[in-house]
Amino acid sequence: MFKATLKSVLSRKLRLLLSGLAVVLGVTFVSGAFVLQDTLGRSFDAQFAGAYDDIDLQVAAKPRVDAGVGDAASAPVGLDRATVREVADVSGVGKAAGEVRVEGARALGADGKVVPSTGGPRYGRSWTGETSLLKLREGHAPVKPGEVAINAGLAEKGHFAVGDTIAVLTGEPKRTFTVAGVFGYSGDRDSIGGEQTVAFTEPVAQKLMLGGSGEYSAVTVTLDSGAGAASVQSALKKELGAGFEVRTGEELSKESADRSRDVLDLVTQVLLGFAAVAVLVGVFLIINTFSIIIAQRMRELALLRALGASRRQMIGSVLLESMLIGLVAAGVGLGLGVGLGALGASLLADTMEGLEVADLAVPASAVTVSLVVGVGVTMLAALFPALRAAKVPPIAVIRAAAAPDRRHRKQTWTGSVLLVLGAGLLLTGLMGSGDAAVSAVLPGVLLAFIGVALLTPLISRPAVWLLGGMFSRSLPGRLGRRNSARNPRRTAITASALMIGVALVTTLSTVAASAKDSVNNEISGKLKAELVAMGDTGAGMSASIDPAALRAVRGIDGVDAAAGASFDTAKVGGATQTVSSWEDWKAARGLLSLRAETGTIGELAPGSVLMNKNTAKDRGVKVGDKVTVQLQRGERRSYRLAGTFAEMALANSVVVPWADATKGFRYAQPSQAYIKLAPVASADSVQPRVEKALRDSPEVTVQSKEQVAQKFNDGFDMMLNVVQALLGVAMIIAVLGIVNTLALSVMERTKELGALRAIGLGRGQTIRMIMTESVVISLFGAVLGVLVGSGLGLAVARSMKSQGVSSLSLPWVLMAVYLAGAALIGVLASLGPARRGARLNVLRAVTQE
Repeated sequence: MFKATLKSVLSRKLRLLLSGLAVVLGVTFVSGAFVLQDTLGRSFDAQFAGAYDDIDLQVAAKPRVDAGVGDAASAPVGLDRATVREVADVSGVGKAAGEVRVEGARALGADGKVVPSTGGPRYGRSWTGETSLLKLREGHAPVKPGEVAINAGLAEKGHFAVGDTIAVLTGEPKRTFTVAGVFGYSGDRDSIGGEQTVAFTEPVAQKLMLGGSGEYSAVTVTLDSGAGAASVQSALKKELGAGFEVRTGEELSKESADRSRDVLDLVTQVLLGFAAVAVLVGVFLIINTFSIIIAQRMRELALLRALGASRRQMIGSVLLESMLIGLVAAGVGLGLGVGLGALGASLLADTMEGLEVADLAVPASAVTVSLVVGVGVTMLAALFPALRAAKVPPIAVIRAAAAPDRRHRKQTWTGSVLLVLGAGLLLTGLMGSGDAAVSAVLPGVLLAFIGVALLTPLISRPAVWLLGGMFSRSLPGRLGRRNSARNPRRTAITASALMIGVALVTTLSTVAASAKDSVNNEISGKLKAELVAMGDTGAGMSASIDPAALRAVRGIDGVDAAAGASFDTAKVGGATQTVSSWEDWKAARGLLSLRAETGTIGELAPGSVLMNKNTAKDRGVKVGDKVTVQLQRGERRSYRLAGTFAEMALANSVVVPWADATKGFRYAQPSQAYIKLAPVASADSVQPRVEKALRDSPEVTVQSKEQVAQKFNDGFDMMLNVVQALLGVAMIIAVLGIVNTLALSVMERTKELGALRAIGLGRGQTIRMIMTESVVISLFGAVLGVLVGSGLGLAVARSMKSQGVSSLSLPWVLMAVYLAGAALIGVLASLGPARRGARLNVLRAVTQE
């Protein structure tokens, strides 16, 4: 049986190569993701390996609000001198020194803009002297309030030298300093992880980075001679309690490296997404290939049964054949994945200043996963055809070679059950709101998607017959239409490969189109501000507007009203979410066209908060109820819910009083400003004067509301570009599937094609007949994918109403492009099989057994 299986594989090299290519693509993306993750992970570890060599232990208070994205979003809790003394008194501690080191100090270059960063953090710290890690290279340490020292990486990036004036943005408005010194790090490093650091005198660092005096962000511990780090760490945790974190230098290095992996994780997830699509679509291709091969080898398999082969041997033969294909595909895919991972690591390293890429290595996980995906998926896909092969009776040796298509009742029942369950979850999600709705809709989408795929054979015959009507005016068109409807199961599996890809991208495109239209409708219909000042892309929550500059904006001739807004992460009740605050709530309410749903939103009195209606519903609170809010700074407070307002993307959060925000938000200054013009004023004349008033807030850009809408649209378009790439992968595999099916079909119908040619069907007509069959199958998959994807996309968009998606829209242009692309795919996929069918030797074809 082994020899027979090996001979079978070698006799069908081309068709099995086409099947293997789908697996190769999946393994390439999977192994590439693991190689990339391993290479850059080791690079980050090496980069931060010595970053905390001068620290034995570090004590810090746990943040009041864990935003989940590292230091950039969680405000540090200040430690007073009493805490420093308490740490110093613990047995084994030789020295305890308070220090300030907080992210958020942004240096301005000569052009007045923030010095660009390559992804590393921007730290403001207190100067604590030279250490084994940090050494002055030029100048002297900052000793006066108006002096700073900067790291060599920032000096080079911003073209600063000792004696220059440097402007710095922090939690307060812009301040200028003199560069007293430039420092570097051990190993002749200008920067660690691309960070930019500004070192102030201790009182200035405390004021600018912590908002007070006499406080520190952490306490650095130097151990007594002979004291063990583990025992002292345990003693400090016991002494200080659960509200503090005590970490070693090695742990701090690891945390810094882990934070730098955010970009890496995103790239890895994208590659794994491509792999998932490739593998999922490839399963249909492999199932179809083996099903057709088994149907064509019916006599051969029956003969083996007649000669004594058992059912177990028949199953083993098919699975062995699939295993050999999987091994070859896994090997090729692993090799390509190593190349893909190396290329990705090189490209990412070019965007990260100072990152040296570690030597390329193939982790054991990449090899293991490649084998599991390559061999496991191929054998799993071949299992059902193998079971079918085992059922071939010996009497079939005298029957026709091709087995007729059979009804698959189990598949139909399974698909129906999954579709009903998916529809039930979808309905449950659509009737709910908030995160619970999305949680119910997403599994519903998955189950409904699988159910439709399993039910595809049930609708393939009438569907392709209907689609084929567009081509039935000519004889080749009518023949192609009949051929596409001849074997519904084969047609369905072939079309499913394309259907999955098209449905996936249509779903995501529909969600993106709905979100985009929701934002555009709100900005054009509800936003009354003609000008908006907000942070540039990448500035995020660190962008700030000087309150004095905002007051100056209000005094500009032609400005009718202006309202500044600040956003932060807080814990509302037991959940972490975005909260907002407006320094002029009355003006903001008019600019955003907010209307009350319950209670009153006209005023925001001290001790009260407002919520959008869905947040209130999710929290289970109503007007008059008490709501506890923990802001980044200060203690947890209880507020009264004064009112709720209708959904709006620009104000879709909890609103707290401005007086509390200035004390409790991480950044007390507004990060955005909305400006309404007087009826007779024009944006073109007022905008330059607004920009001049905000010249000391270089992180914000003044834009028209149309430009703001375009900024949101650009983000959606970027997501859609990734989606189109996913479609590209699916279409490549779909082409392979259609080519494979048509090639095997032409071989299966050799005698029939010979007879058609013998009675007068020309070569051109033969080509058009096979091309029609291919186009009909492609269109069937695409039309089904568009219908399923648009329905599921609308369901997902509807469940995101509490996230600000208020409009349901379909991407009509993109759906038309998908259908046109499917037709083109059908034409291209048919070229090889059609050419082969047209060149058949008529005499040999009609006499073939």
